[in-house]
Parts: sequence; C-alpha cells; structure tokens
Amino acid sequence: MSSAILLPASFAILLAGALLFTNAIEWFGSMVHLGQGAVGSLLAAVATALPESLIPVVAIVGAEEGSDDVAVGAIVGAPLLLATIAMALVGVAAVMYRGRRRQGLALDVHAPTLQRDLGFFMACFTVAILLGLGAPKPLQVAGAIALVCAYGGYAAWTLRHSGEVESAEELRPLILDTTRSDPPTMTTVVVQLLVALGAIVGGAHIFVEQVLHVADSAGIEPLVLSLVLAPFATELPEKANSFFWVRDGKDSLALGNVTGAMVFQSTLPVAIGLAFTPWELDRYSIVAGCLALAGGLVAVVTLHFRRRFSWQAIAVWATLYAAFVVYVAATS
Repeated sequence: MSSAILLPASFAILLAGALLFTNAIEWFGSMVHLGQGAVGSLLAAVATALPESLIPVVAIVGAEEGSDDVAVGAIVGAPLLLATIAMALVGVAAVMYRGRRRQGLALDVHAPTLQRDLGFFMACFTVAILLGLGAPKPLQVAGAIALVCAYGGYAAWTLRHSGEVESAEELRPLILDTTRSDPPTMTTVVVQLLVALGAIVGGAHIFVEQVLHVADSAGIEPLVLSLVLAPFATELPEKANSFFWVRDGKDSLALGNVTGAMVFQSTLPVAIGLAFTPWELDRYSIVAGCLALAGGLVAVVTLHFRRRFSWQAIAVWATLYAAFVVYVAATS
C-alpha cells in the first residue's frame, strides 16, 4: 500500500490508541489509589516510552556495522525531542483549548512532581553528556549503575509523593465498558489498557516503517534517521496522550507523561548505552544533548517558576529543535 495511505492511517490508529489509553490509565490509577503524579510520570510515561527504548537495544544486539551509532543516536535523540517538540505541542494544545480549560493558560499541576521530574532530567542527562566526552570505560559503567539506582529512587519517591487521587466521579466512563457499570471492573480496565497499548505500538510500528521508507527513498543518511527521524517518528506520536489530557485541563497527567518520559529516557536507556556501547559522543550527539538541556531549562523557567504556558516558550522549544535539524542537514 502507498505511504500516502499508510501514514495517515497509522496516525489515526495512534490517536485512537491514545484516547483509549488516557481513559483507561486514569481509571487504573484511581482504582489502585495512585496520585496523578505517579499515573502521569510513571505509568503513562514508561508504558509509552518503553517501545522506543527497544530501538537501541535491538541495534546493540544486532551488532551490525554502525549499530553503536544508531543506538547512541536513538538514546540521545529521544530526550531532545521530548524536551523541545513534545513540550511545545503540550503548550500549543493548552493555547488551542484555553477557552475549554477552566484554568486557561495557567498550570494546574502537582508542583513537587513537576519540580522533581525536571530536576532529575537535568541532572541525569548532564551526567550522560559529560560521560560521553572521553570518560574511561570503568567510570562509564559506574555511571550506568548510578543512573539505574537514580531511576529506582525516582520511582520510589514518585509513588510515595504522587499528589491527589482522582475520584471515580471525576472520570469519564470507561470507553470499552459496554455494561456501563459504576465503577467498571479491573478486568475491563486492563483489557482496554492492553488494546490501547496494542494500537499505540502497532500504529507506531507502521508509522516508523513508512517514515523510514520515505526517508530511504529520499536518500537521507542513517545518522539523520537515528538522531532526528527515528525519535520523531517513535516518541512523538505516543505523546498524543498529553494532548487529550491538556484539552481536559489535566495538566499533571499531561506534563507528567512528558517529563516522566524525559526522566526515563535520560536514565535507563543511557545506562544501556554507557554499559554496552563505546559511548563516545560525536559533535551531533553533543549538540543534541546540549539543546535538550536547554529545552529542559526553558521548561524549568516556564512551568516551574512562571506556572503558565506561553507562546514565547513554545517558540523557543520549536526553535531549539529546528536549529538541530538545520545543523544536521547543513553539516552531514
């Protein structure tokens, strides 16, 4: 089938899966008494980020020529996209639906969760970049162990300090609960979660295949694919969850889905890269890492200190990512 048909079809599948997922994960979090911080930053973020994290693992296991470069590119590229384009799209959604949102452009978040997520990301990803500037292998392995432990501590802290639990009265009816029982059974919630994840992963798989096919037909180099197109194709579509949450004014869940994925991508995948690849960052990876940290800094200033979405921040996030794309295209 033509990419002109499969690309929009895959995106439609992704959006449908995201709608089912956001609906089911809220019910799941409420039923197991998890606060919105844990639902967004742990459950939603890890569930949607995990499939993309398999890209560097598959590349490393494959051990083909250039596989280490693909793995490092995918590991560094994901945080860049999350800290720039994903943040920008969350802000755009807030602006688009400011009339529908009871809080307008102001943020309605669990502040400690947001502060913790952004702080963890900035610290862990800075360590990742520094260890790629010629650090000896034993130090890199020690860094990998430290990042795994850091994520374990982050997860434990999030579970203990996750904010308010959404009550059943605040939730939309479970979409696949045809009996409309109140509340739905845990079995029905889990079934919808599995269906949603299947749609997200399946849609993303088709989307990636078609993007890579188009890129190959256009003669785009593997470096550009691993640093730019692969993260863009795999990470961004699955953040459609945040679009629906921002639209409904659930900023803790929307931003937690992005910032939690930023923490995940800056720790566990980086640990794999540190332990199983040379982790010698080239100029493209260093630029990508620095721009990701710049995007994280903009998020700290805008979301933590100013506590509102703004067009200025959206423009800066978009410009950071565009600058990287232009740099790679001009120098590769």
